[in-house]
Amino acid sequence: MKTQVAIIGSGPSGLLLGQLLHKQGIENVILDRVDRDYILGRIRAGILEQGFVDLVREAGVSERMDAEGHVHEGVELSINNDRFRIDLKELTGGDTVMCYGQVEITRDLMDAREAAALPTYYNTESVQLHDVKSDSPYVTFIYEGEECRLECDYIAGCDGFHGVSRQTIPAELRTEHERVYPFGWLGLMADVPPCNEELIYAMSDRGFALASQRSLTRSRYYLQVPLTDKVEEWSDERFWEELKARLPAEVAATMQTGPSIEKSIAPLRSFVCEPMQYGNMFLVGDAAHIVPPTGAKGLNLAASDVATLYKIMQRVYKEGDKSCIEQYSEIALRRVWNGERFSWWMTNMMHDFGAEVSGSGMDPLMQKRFMQSELHYYLNSENGRKVIAEQYVGLPYEELK
Repeated sequence: MKTQVAIIGSGPSGLLLGQLLHKQGIENVILDRVDRDYILGRIRAGILEQGFVDLVREAGVSERMDAEGHVHEGVELSINNDRFRIDLKELTGGDTVMCYGQVEITRDLMDAREAAALPTYYNTESVQLHDVKSDSPYVTFIYEGEECRLECDYIAGCDGFHGVSRQTIPAELRTEHERVYPFGWLGLMADVPPCNEELIYAMSDRGFALASQRSLTRSRYYLQVPLTDKVEEWSDERFWEELKARLPAEVAATMQTGPSIEKSIAPLRSFVCEPMQYGNMFLVGDAAHIVPPTGAKGLNLAASDVATLYKIMQRVYKEGDKSCIEQYSEIALRRVWNGERFSWWMTNMMHDFGAEVSGSGMDPLMQKRFMQSELHYYLNSENGRKVIAEQYVGLPYEELK
């Protein structure tokens, strides 16, 4: 088999890249080690920056998103019952975010790809990337018991943290940065109306909580918990009781509760791989970087990677200009590090770290007071709120040189 771009991974970043390339007449094939149902069963975030929304529209798969997505003009931070609204639209000159579940985006992209009869291979085994430094890279894999070879011009590694793409870069040529946080997020999804029109990030003496949503009838809530906790230890009743204790009292008093339809604990970490490119192979999304979900940047950083690689592929195939290829890692990493820093900052500001001081050389209480002071400044200053708003809605995508 031959194609122009081989895409490893059929999550939202791989599917979005494939759809955008298809719209420009650039051939692509997607491979994934799991099946469609498994991918759609993964519960992920649902806050989309304006740049991501615009990409989905450019890809021609925005009909359901535009009809069902919920535009948020603000976000709320609660500090021990004191509520602060960050007016995203006003503070950024018109930018907003949209609430539309990652699973729904993925479903829309899958349906569009299937309708266009674009080649997609699920349940592949033994995927290996070869000669990625050459002008003739190729991918080998096993599909339905047969050994296959896919020749291509470029490879997009959209196969996540545990995928094969990042490991293709020799260990001595890549640098991996990681910060593991001393707590996790216990998430619960339920078919109940959201407790607030906009998201609430709540910091309390009991720990962090997030009141999020997937639609006007489905809510997603999170609690900071020790890494030693087990899902089985948290009944629905215990979860709702603790959530109400951490959210603003007036919100807790009116929120609706119900049986969970999904419950899980996710660890938090910051991770970046440098570089994000090796020859004609490009890392996209979780294959290169992971952020704690506090800043709502995971899916959006993947989308910015897609935007950059999409622009490069357009220039290569439409203008015959290959000089732009080497810009990918530099441009992508600038935005990645900005998103990582904001997510790290939000996590530090809103969580209880206990005795974990991150090697700061100060006692835990002193660090806590410093964080409280910084948060107080940002929330009580228009300039501070503007910084939060600009980071939350996302910076504009960088253009190629």
